[in-house]
Amino acid sequence: MAEMPDLCFLFDVDNTLIENDRITEDLSEYLTTTYGAYAHDCYWAIFEALRRELGYADYLGALERYRVKYLHDPRILRMANWLIDYPFANRLYPGALDAVRHAAKWGTTAILSDGDAVFQPRKVQRSGLSEEFGRRVLIYIHKEQELDYVEKIFPAKHYVLIDDKLRILDMVKKQWGAKVTTVFPRQGHYAHDPEILAAYPPADIAIDRIGALTTLAHEAFAG
Repeated sequence: MAEMPDLCFLFDVDNTLIENDRITEDLSEYLTTTYGAYAHDCYWAIFEALRRELGYADYLGALERYRVKYLHDPRILRMANWLIDYPFANRLYPGALDAVRHAAKWGTTAILSDGDAVFQPRKVQRSGLSEEFGRRVLIYIHKEQELDYVEKIFPAKHYVLIDDKLRILDMVKKQWGAKVTTVFPRQGHYAHDPEILAAYPPADIAIDRIGALTTLAHEAFAG
């Protein structure tokens, strides 16, 4: 039987490895330029309502609801091809892959993300992250509720969770306690929201950018 690794590094995707805010900005520009302000506003209203309902971003699900509501405006359906073919590799944060490779020196690396069953896996694959992680990719609806399964799939003596959302870091810390080291890359809109920063305790480690993970030694992660 293989010996259990000392460390397992679990990386979030959106605004942790990939600058998802830039993707959203590009989509907004595409919608306005191609279909007009009305279609733009209608799509994002549906998107936000669906996010509140599901608890995660579902770009293609919002498009399907737009289709039902505006059945006689087929132009917007072309947006699906724009999303699926988006060059996600161009939105990897500088130093993101270096951070993953640095962590791989100390233990297992895997993706632990929230998202839908189509667009999120596509993003991971087209960005090159799936290959970089050796296809060790977990995408759940609410990942903080699936920690027992994470431990079964990637057993380790200690875990390191890297995520831009303090809410997720706090919830995982409450469940795993001393078994996890939480790392907070201050990237993206969630990481700079003053209300969110005030609502949750700080992570074990905070870094200004994901590339700064390469400056940390084994001892910083070991708990």
